[in-house]
Amino acid sequence: MGVPDSPGSFALVAKSVLLFLLAGLCEIGGGYLVWLWLRDGRGFLIGALGGLALFLYGVVPTFQPAPFGRVYAAYGGLFVVLSLLWGWLVDGQPPDRFDLVGALLCFAGVGLIMYWPRS
Repeated sequence: MGVPDSPGSFALVAKSVLLFLLAGLCEIGGGYLVWLWLRDGRGFLIGALGGLALFLYGVVPTFQPAPFGRVYAAYGGLFVVLSLLWGWLVDGQPPDRFDLVGALLCFAGVGLIMYWPRS
């Protein structure tokens, strides 16, 4: 028997986190493909795939269990963290200590906005 999807339940939080990660992959990956097309002269197909991924980024957050404003505010903080990770792991640009401190602050904001218990 699974865990019920009550507010704050592990299953609901896990689903929400996975949706944020998928949205981040779509947005950052799509943006990166468009970047490669326009800035690095890669083929149009790379840019078109980037556009498709960006479209999917617009769809994925609609599956979040929270209201629009809260989802997009929290995603903004996660976007900062994921962008720094992408830059480091894919583009070879490691974050410096200020990037890391800023990312930690953003990550704390995501937790507060999205997952802090409310009455």
